[in-house]
Amino acid sequence: MTHIITTHKNADFDAVASLVAAMILFQGSRGLLPNSVNPNVRAFLSIHKDFFELPRVAEADLEKIERLTVVDTNGWKRIDFRPETKERLDIRIYDHHANARGTDMERQASHVLVEPLGANITLMVRLLKRERKLLTPIQATLFLAGLYEDTGSLSFPSTCAEDAAAAAYLLERKADLAIVNRFLRPVYGQKQKDVLFRMLQDGRRHKVNGYKVGLASIPISGHVDNLALVVTMYRDIANVDAAFGIFPGKKGRCMVIGRSDTDGIQVGDIMRALGGGGHPAAGSALLKDTNPAAIEEMILELIRGNQQASVRISDLMSFPVLSVTPETTMAQAARILRDKGCTGLPVVENGKLVGVISRRDFRKLKKPITQLRRPVKSFMSRKVFTVESDKSPLQAARIMVKHDIGRLPVVENGKMIGIITRSDYMRYFYDLLPD
Repeated sequence: MTHIITTHKNADFDAVASLVAAMILFQGSRGLLPNSVNPNVRAFLSIHKDFFELPRVAEADLEKIERLTVVDTNGWKRIDFRPETKERLDIRIYDHHANARGTDMERQASHVLVEPLGANITLMVRLLKRERKLLTPIQATLFLAGLYEDTGSLSFPSTCAEDAAAAAYLLERKADLAIVNRFLRPVYGQKQKDVLFRMLQDGRRHKVNGYKVGLASIPISGHVDNLALVVTMYRDIANVDAAFGIFPGKKGRCMVIGRSDTDGIQVGDIMRALGGGGHPAAGSALLKDTNPAAIEEMILELIRGNQQASVRISDLMSFPVLSVTPETTMAQAARILRDKGCTGLPVVENGKLVGVISRRDFRKLKKPITQLRRPVKSFMSRKVFTVESDKSPLQAARIMVKHDIGRLPVVENGKMIGIITRSDYMRYFYDLLPD
């Protein structure tokens, strides 16, 4: 049986340490690094190649896998592994992000061990001790690096007594603090200084729910290591409770990084709403083809909102839905949009949603006098994004932010039953729902 172990993208020391620990636990397994690891981990592995043979996912033959173990994360979107036959896999999860339960991967897993610890390697050390597995000094050193990285050398509020006990255990196994300190030292050079200066210069401060929040959107040209450190420094220098860096880059990609030092702003929850992940104090997300201004608005709304999981799309949507047919003229559609004060209309044919016509589609009219007589099917957007009625407002908001749209038709059993707009979910996030 082929048993693969992997972890989340842009793997840090805690992720790689947990991966190696799982390989020790499960003899005969094969560890695969994600295609991206953070710079300090990359430097550590390049020097210690003889001790840790860890190929990347892109280098592996993934056709005959029967068991998949995932450490330090618990969702398909966070790993590089995309098996076509994942429904038939024996999936096992070991994670310390206890506030990110109930993922699609978890629902398929045969074994899930998720506990709120400061570092995931603490959980793995517990299992290694239980199985009486021997550790070499270099393995103990890697594990201690992961533990110190995710707990801030046992100083972060998420640190618990078991993290401290695990650190003591690793030091007893000859973990080398000199090596740990050398590789945990953050990379901070001219590129990082330039980004930090621009964040301090262009960042905006907001007062949200009594907390000071700093937000800065800084386009990045080329690769810049350790942006997380820059965001942390921005938070400290700007003297805010939480800071978020939005970094648009090449090919429409946008990296979002958040850092918080207050329990009132859960960065990990915010990043999960954007499609990423993280801890209460730190997290990140990578978005594609998304307007940075929309991301900033989304972050502020998420901080303002109560984020109650019990509220569903069906509680917020508007119905019945005002719609037009494909043969409705552009002039008629414009009149409806104006009279009803809405920004878009679903286009329905024989009960089936076939498109959306919005105010922005009228910009396509190069000869308004004649083209206003033409049917909306000539100008409507045929790529329609929808959301199911039982989904959460966060999921609807995520789709709107990702695709920069202001409304989503709500479907149930394939039929449109309502519509949710940007103003609907803003009412939710501003906690204006009636009791």
